[in-house]
Amino acid sequence: MTGVLEERAAIEREIAGRTVCAQLEEAARLNPDAPAYSDPAGEDTGEGWVTLTYAEARRRILEIAAGFAALGLRPGEAVALMMVNRSEHVLADLGAVHAGGVSCSVYSTFAPEQVAFVAGDVGARIAVLGGPADLARWEPVLEDLPRLHRIVVLEGAPPGDRFIGWDDFLALGRRRLAEDPASVDARWRAVTADDVLTVLYTSGTTGNPKGVPLTHANVFFEVVATSRMVGLPDGCTQISYLTYAHIAERVLSLYLPLFKISHTHFCVDLARLGAVLAQVRPALFFGVPRVWEKMTARLRALLATQPPERRESVRQAMAAGLAYIEARQYGRTPSSEVRAAYERADAALLSTIRSLIGLDNAGWLATAAAPMPIEVQRFFAGLGLCVLDVYGMTETTGAFTANAPGRFKLGTVGQAGPGVEIRIAEDGEILTRSPANTRGYLNRPEATAELLDEDGWLHTGDVGSVDEDGFVSIVDRKKELIITAGGENISPANIECLLTEHPLIGQALAYGDGRPYPVAILTLDGETAPGWALERGIEFTTLAGLAEHPGVLEEVRGAVAAANERLARVQQVKRWRLLPVEWTPETQELTPSLKLKRRVVHAKYAEVIDALYQG
Repeated sequence: MTGVLEERAAIEREIAGRTVCAQLEEAARLNPDAPAYSDPAGEDTGEGWVTLTYAEARRRILEIAAGFAALGLRPGEAVALMMVNRSEHVLADLGAVHAGGVSCSVYSTFAPEQVAFVAGDVGARIAVLGGPADLARWEPVLEDLPRLHRIVVLEGAPPGDRFIGWDDFLALGRRRLAEDPASVDARWRAVTADDVLTVLYTSGTTGNPKGVPLTHANVFFEVVATSRMVGLPDGCTQISYLTYAHIAERVLSLYLPLFKISHTHFCVDLARLGAVLAQVRPALFFGVPRVWEKMTARLRALLATQPPERRESVRQAMAAGLAYIEARQYGRTPSSEVRAAYERADAALLSTIRSLIGLDNAGWLATAAAPMPIEVQRFFAGLGLCVLDVYGMTETTGAFTANAPGRFKLGTVGQAGPGVEIRIAEDGEILTRSPANTRGYLNRPEATAELLDEDGWLHTGDVGSVDEDGFVSIVDRKKELIITAGGENISPANIECLLTEHPLIGQALAYGDGRPYPVAILTLDGETAPGWALERGIEFTTLAGLAEHPGVLEEVRGAVAAANERLARVQQVKRWRLLPVEWTPETQELTPSLKLKRRVVHAKYAEVIDALYQG
């Protein structure tokens, strides 16, 4: 414990009094010509990039800050942002902060009612929207947001005094900054480390999302701790593609680059992520498990098209890669034979495959936000790539445990970060305490009391364990554990992970609370299933039709049986149903960060669940 407190004190001394505004000023002053942000030059990223240096970016941010002040933004007021990942998102976010305001990125998948709740709860004074698609989520509820004074629209601003186009907004900011630079300078210099930097909203697996205020001090502690855990070099390249409403993307590609003078490339369309990876070849890459699952499915489909002898060569090479990665886990050392086999496989095949997918320069690959199927992790290990689990929450400003390239155990979420305390409560809940923890939810005192106890421990709501080496393992959400009619405690997430390891199964929900045995509702993977069917000569016109095909049902039956072989008898899925639909954030079964909304699925498919227990 003494070591943890000493680490914490050292970080706190390093970051004392520092703000994001001062950090950007230093970064731009010392590295004016370093590339900061690159947007694709056109719809096809093959056309190149348009880049801002750190000096150019800071100048634009100060102009935006002046523009916000001219529109009436007062210190402490919120600016809501909804747009894809692009430089304007970061510039507007930091511009709001430099004007003394608070940024709040809103999930672009939120329904208008959710948008109204978030904008009203945070008290947004100004909103910055990307274009017509974003505006369509706001327009139905604008009359319910009287405090929302002005709306800046990057593309296609409608007429009316409440709206202003991005170019006009920038021109206003340039004029105001030129007329009175001292007032903008005074605004950002007045910002303190204890001021709220941003408010992020939980993606809402149940009920309305909760606002999580995070201060400059919270973010600085998290960034320094992350930097120490990961050990990234300065000046590296990275990709921003996950929403800035997600804490992981915000820490890794908005705040961390200001310390590391990193060069961030924006991927505006997730469908082009593979192409952007191949171009940018990032030094770090973070993806929620679903991203890694989709990459695995595509690579497996590509390998399946190769001649048999080529497939066998890849299989042998990947076996050597997996053995090497497994032998590098904490407390182990690869034997000379394992190392030599890996080096041969790497030279012959694996390095080429890593280069093809754009991960040949990646020193840190990570995942979080949901359970990572172990077979997906093993697949990338076979390529010589460690996709490492980290664990955190919006409420902890991101990761508070992490596996690191030199200290990892597959199947765990790593060790506590520098200066972070962790303990397991009597009921198995994971508790954590550190300066990265939020001070509580916005406007939710009762929820805050449930989150933070009087001793400062944050209650994560997750059940887990810590091994003798300090590596943390997650069992499941405390409130989501299944207790069967026979009194057995079962983790639905564990069952679901095993089911979705099969490439045909896109989503799975295990159910069994108060029932005699677990059952499962399944959906097909909309990207993988059509290719799988075509390879086998299965004709279909829709995904719904494919879900009823005998060949598909037989394959899914085999997948369920394979999962059951790895489960205790009381955990095994006795009956299941393959649905003729996909689950997405838009259809409300998933959160914007692709977590299951269990209550929504339970309610929406109550009749399906009941039918699985009949007959």
